[in-house]
Amino acid sequence: MRTAVLVATGLAAGAALAQTLPQVTVSATRSEASPFDVPASVDVIDGERLRAAGRPEINLTESLALVPGLNARDRQNHAQDLQLSIRGFGARSTFGVRGIRLYVDGIPATMPDGQGQLSHIDLASAGRVEVLRGPFSVLYGNSSGGVLQVFTEPGAGAPQLTTSLAVGSDGLVRPGLRFSGSTPALGYVVSANRFATDGWRDHSSASRDLVNARLDFKRAEGSEWTLVANTMDLRADDPLGLTRAQFEAAPRSADAAATLFNTRKTVKQSQLGLIHEHRLARGDRLRLMVYGGERETEQFQAIPVGPQGSPLHPGGVIGLERRYAGTDLRWTTQSTLLQGPLEVVAGLSYDRMEERRRGWQNFDGAALGVQGALRRDEDNVVSNLDPYLQGVWKFAPHWSLTAGVRHSSVRFSSRDRYVVGVNGDDSGNLRYSATLPVAGLMFAWSPNVHVYGAMGRGFETPTFNELAYRPDGNPGLNFALRPSRSRNLEIGIKGRTPAGERWRTDWSAAVFQTSTRDEIVVASNRGGRSTFQNAGTTRRQGLELAWSAALAPAWQFQLSQTWLDARYRDATPALPAGNRIPGTAQSFSAAEIAWQPARGWRAGAEVRRSGKVYANDANNEAATSFVTLAAHAGYVFDFQGWNLSATARIDNLLDRRYAGSVIVNEGNGRFFEAAPGRSFVLKLAGTYSF
Repeated sequence: MRTAVLVATGLAAGAALAQTLPQVTVSATRSEASPFDVPASVDVIDGERLRAAGRPEINLTESLALVPGLNARDRQNHAQDLQLSIRGFGARSTFGVRGIRLYVDGIPATMPDGQGQLSHIDLASAGRVEVLRGPFSVLYGNSSGGVLQVFTEPGAGAPQLTTSLAVGSDGLVRPGLRFSGSTPALGYVVSANRFATDGWRDHSSASRDLVNARLDFKRAEGSEWTLVANTMDLRADDPLGLTRAQFEAAPRSADAAATLFNTRKTVKQSQLGLIHEHRLARGDRLRLMVYGGERETEQFQAIPVGPQGSPLHPGGVIGLERRYAGTDLRWTTQSTLLQGPLEVVAGLSYDRMEERRRGWQNFDGAALGVQGALRRDEDNVVSNLDPYLQGVWKFAPHWSLTAGVRHSSVRFSSRDRYVVGVNGDDSGNLRYSATLPVAGLMFAWSPNVHVYGAMGRGFETPTFNELAYRPDGNPGLNFALRPSRSRNLEIGIKGRTPAGERWRTDWSAAVFQTSTRDEIVVASNRGGRSTFQNAGTTRRQGLELAWSAALAPAWQFQLSQTWLDARYRDATPALPAGNRIPGTAQSFSAAEIAWQPARGWRAGAEVRRSGKVYANDANNEAATSFVTLAAHAGYVFDFQGWNLSATARIDNLLDRRYAGSVIVNEGNGRFFEAAPGRSFVLKLAGTYSF
């Protein structure tokens, strides 16, 4: 009932506050187009929104709540990254991002095996975020749920210097500096910032240093080069999850094992990418992207000393040294077919990651939380080689067809360097492949109402972490683990009020169903070692609504609503058919209203509602539903060439107690990660134009 009231209120308010909204283009299907003209669910969040409303610019959970179908949960644990899922895909991930393809300036933030990271994204210099959901995500290969892309804002205009400082509850400090501008031959933006916090929970302090740069060169007419570089240094304590009893008694606490073993994580990453676009004869275009990077991770876990006594145990300290590189070559041509405009894109992508993975005991004698004896040492390589072809054909005045196909081939290779006693040789090789077609049909009912349908096949391989161990305890990779394969169907409608109207709104609705076979789920989680198995078929189906409006000169309103039914359909000895897929909420609502003139006072309010989220496959543990409110107010003014702003923000205004996220199928019953109570942020920013 509360959800229905929220939707009705939002529709009424949106109709009263409408005006012309900004026009944007997206590259979700690799053809530059307005989201209104793409037969898919695609949303764009511009950089100004990422930095508005007093948001501290730390992670993407601050600004993605209004994207329907996407669930971004802040664990309040910077050692484990965000919990990101789209239409239920990725919800089972206990760390990092699974089932969703991530890109930063065209460079994959998802490795070829499907494991992704978000910690190196710089919101201070981001120009836009694109979120693609549904069937067309298969055009990006090894993913099923969707694609999230972040693009650095290109430098333009006169040189500008922007400084910012956010301070807040629990020792939050985030100073930042950005310099941008352009000349006739060069556009540039360089951003640097530092984030530090004591953490809302015990043993959850963190710090991160981040530098991001983009240089755009125009060497000749029709020839452009873009250089992007990024470096990140992260250190974070890990408070672990809480049991039900711990969460209810002391939500700010850390599990005793966290302090006993001083659980923590350090990450250092740097990467470089080069993109060249060249216009050929007859309007054809050639695009080449190459990139390379390295990421080093060290993580101390809370695995008891006892289980590590087994000669097969990999230890409680993880050390990863990764080197990754890749390229994407793309050719775009435009022609006609049966007198209808036709655009064709053909390309080939190759990605490769080389990993040195080692494990040590997390004790040395009586000392706990220190690096001890070596227990694991292996060299891993994973790569993919994916040709793809896609096209957009406007075959009739009101009709367009978008279709494509990608053949994805993913190879795994592991060489075991730690063969000691009964710990045998775990070396092995695997290869997975799939041909992934997709097609979408769009009908322009009118210039301001478009109806579409799309369908495609998805493909998700296991990651190296999921292949590492066999459920039966024997050595070697888990060769029995198969990739999950899905069939995706989506029908949607998009609308807007006519151009030139004083009041205008943009809205969309989509229904979808995804059937998956061989879903990858946890088989066992004991002694710090997780094994995985295929669970038969699952089904995800739901409805997504979105509404955006504004009223000149400064009122803005946005609303989104997601209903999702994600269930296991096949029974196993430990998993009844019909259980909900853990980590997914059946309903999620978000609404915002803001008064944001170019100068003077600003203010706004936000509301979020999430339904119950099950924490395990058995569906006997769950985080209850919650509603949170946030408010912000600030002032913008000019002073001696500076554009200055000050904003105060309060999150969880009513100081509700709730679990912000859950750790799915956690073997010790520590499922719950508590969200902060009422918290404050004060943000100051200034921009000087030279």
